[in-house]
Amino acid sequence: QGQLVESGGGLVQPGGSLRLSCVAFEINFSIHAMGWYRQAPGKQRDMVAIIRTDGTTLYTNSVKGRFTISRDNAKNTVNLQMNSLKPEDTAVYYCKARHVGSGLEYWGQGTQVTVSS
Repeated sequence: QGQLVESGGGLVQPGGSLRLSCVAFEINFSIHAMGWYRQAPGKQRDMVAIIRTDGTTLYTNSVKGRFTISRDNAKNTVNLQMNSLKPEDTAVYYCKARHVGSGLEYWGQGTQVTVSS
């Protein structure tokens, strides 16, 4: 049974930076597309960034130019570098793995990001 463990959330002032990490256990990491999603209070969970197995990336418009997703297949890790953070980035951030063949998905437990002065 696969497991994803996120870390790196916290409280940061507007304009600051945070780096989220997600480590995958018990999955064949290299054949999973990886993504970061977020959910603010009272809102649905939305895609933030995706990195496919070939390294290509996709971002939601609101984070383009500020966030960077990357993966390290040797360490079973996906990272999200978040710069120029805004209060509207405040949410619980979740890591997701999706098997490219079966479509089977795994979710992490989430990490809170709060952007506030």
